[in-house]
Amino acid sequence: MPRQFFVGGNFKMNGTIKSIKDIVNNLNQAKLDPNTEVVIAPSSLYLLLTRENLRKGIEVAAQNVYDKPNGAFTGELSVEQLKDSGITWTLIGHSERRVILQEDDSFVANKTKAAIDGGLGVILCCGESLEQREAGKTNEVVINQLKAVHSQVKDWSKIVIAYEPIWAIGTGKVATTEQAQEVHVAIREWLKTDLSAEAADNTRVIYGGSVSEKNCVELAKQDDIDGFLVGGASLKPAFVDIVNAKQSA
Repeated sequence: MPRQFFVGGNFKMNGTIKSIKDIVNNLNQAKLDPNTEVVIAPSSLYLLLTRENLRKGIEVAAQNVYDKPNGAFTGELSVEQLKDSGITWTLIGHSERRVILQEDDSFVANKTKAAIDGGLGVILCCGESLEQREAGKTNEVVINQLKAVHSQVKDWSKIVIAYEPIWAIGTGKVATTEQAQEVHVAIREWLKTDLSAEAADNTRVIYGGSVSEKNCVELAKQDDIDGFLVGGASLKPAFVDIVNAKQSA
């Protein structure tokens, strides 16, 4: 079976009650490619609002989750709390949390294990800085981030890998289709070597980094790009065009 195209929308720390309702209403009324899996990730304050108003067939993700089941962890969300609220996915390892909040590979791995063990799907983010790319270390950095998770998690059937070069997130710069495809191939080769041929065939590897309605179709044509993790454009009506990119590719 071919891998199902996957498009995630990461709203980051954006939105109000009104704007979230507007986004949800737009998605509810839109004609979306039925062959594309769609997941949106509002900030935690609006998770329930989103889930309660969003049509069936579109899932909701948290932007973060903690690695402990409960307790004195002020400001955090547990896997159980998310599942209790009808939230089926979570982002983990986004570069903004790795860089700004200093979340290291080990912590990302622990959170991924907690989410998977608890039954959530995980959009696992990985990517290199501009300095690391210019030093020719892109594949090394990305694979090491994935290896850290593999040390804790053996079953990757509920993981979607999101390759997001840090230098392309929110900058307007986009990896060329060739650059993105090269890293996706390297990730798939690693999956085949360290996990299994089945994991390499079935694990979706999506691209993130200034994805827009203008570049999504060309990216979607690449054999190893299985979808997108969209930032700023997920707040706009054009997100529908990105969801439908595979139809146009």
